[in-house]
Amino acid sequence: MKKLLRVLAAQLFAAAFVLTALSAPAHAGTADTDPVLAAEWQTTWDTYRFSDASPPPLPGSGRERVKTSISIEIAAPAEQVFTAYSNINNHLGMHSFLKRVVTHKDWCRDDTRYINFTAVEEIPYQGQIVVSNTHAQQRIHQDELYYETDTWSQPNVVTHQKIVFTPLDGGRTKVTEHLTFDADTSLIDFAVTNGVASHEVTQAALKQAIESGEL
Repeated sequence: MKKLLRVLAAQLFAAAFVLTALSAPAHAGTADTDPVLAAEWQTTWDTYRFSDASPPPLPGSGRERVKTSISIEIAAPAEQVFTAYSNINNHLGMHSFLKRVVTHKDWCRDDTRYINFTAVEEIPYQGQIVVSNTHAQQRIHQDELYYETDTWSQPNVVTHQKIVFTPLDGGRTKVTEHLTFDADTSLIDFAVTNGVASHEVTQAALKQAIESGEL
């Protein structure tokens, strides 16, 4: 029964994703311009604010929140790992779907650096390419060796990520990603499973690139 429910949720998520993606300005075979993405980002921010600072979804609201964490150890000093890992442009090529990062605003306030950006993914689906725009704000805390990223993507999936870099003996670093997902109840399991899997792929690729000296 659980397997059947997961399959049904996956099918529902795929249908909802494709429906919303194909009805949005960016769809198979097209690419939004940077000004269009900036306008989408602002509208999304004004509507959702991305963050998990708000209370969890109320019972009966049709949405749920799930929190989880994943970690990886990288054989390099914490400052080096933090610098490479927190640069979202270094994530290009680390996951096959991520094709472009468009930065809309980059500024500092007090000891925090803020970056508003859109990550553009090209996802194969039934013989075509669906373009998905993930709108995000990153807040980098260099002195404390952590950063946060809030995101929104279709079909109405909100994430909050806090990535912490802990120095270990022998010049190694433990990277821990604390991940929070908000999504419709029917889609939450699929969103979490696939979101975590995507982060694990990126983690492994960044580890290899940092340890090899590529980054």
